[in-house]
Amino acid sequence: MGLLDRIGMVVKSNVNAMVTSAEDPEKILEQTIIDMQEDLVQLRQAVAQSMAALKRQEQQYNQANTQAQEWERRAMLALQKGDENLAREALSRKKTHADTVAALKGSLDQQTGQVDTLKRNLVALEGKISEAKTKKEMLKARLQSAKAQENLNNMLGKVNTNSAAATFERMEERVLMAEAKAGASAELGMDNLESQFAQLESGSGVDDELAALKAKMIAGSSPSTPALPSDSTKSSVGNVDAELDALRRQMGQ
Repeated sequence: MGLLDRIGMVVKSNVNAMVTSAEDPEKILEQTIIDMQEDLVQLRQAVAQSMAALKRQEQQYNQANTQAQEWERRAMLALQKGDENLAREALSRKKTHADTVAALKGSLDQQTGQVDTLKRNLVALEGKISEAKTKKEMLKARLQSAKAQENLNNMLGKVNTNSAAATFERMEERVLMAEAKAGASAELGMDNLESQFAQLESGSGVDDELAALKAKMIAGSSPSTPALPSDSTKSSVGNVDAELDALRRQMGQ
């Protein structure tokens, strides 16, 4: 194989591939049905023409047969009258028509066979067209389903499931953090409330103790005229003042 032949084969294969890829199955099926229907119309016309020709031949055959029988009757009539020459002429005419009948009989049989074949082909083509229409609808539905599946697959292919999952996880983590903050705020609020009540309770105890201490000190003092404090009493008072000063400094710190 020469170089030009190989190049030609490559070009032809590329052209066939382009044609195949450019074919639309739905349009091809529709065009095929249209072509078959056009063939059906032509076949019907051919059957109609053949049937018309057959009917003409039948008419010619019947006419020739009738003429042959008529000339035979005339020949018999001539013989009855004793006219052999006339009878001979009548039989000659009968033979002509009889030959026509024989010729038409062969052509008529052949034409009848052709018409029968055309009728069978017509019925077969009608059945094929009906089957093709049904098959076209089935293939069309399968093609639409395949296209829909392809579009769905393309859409799913464009969706980044990993990114979507990561986004959901990130949002879930934020929701968990918000819930945790809300729970912590609630717990802190309860702690503050409990601490406030605890301070109130502790403050009431100190106040009660302070009141009791004051009452004790008042009860311990004499209701009579107070005596002048002795040196030891002055010393004790000084110690108490010093302790109170120390306590105030400590509380102030």
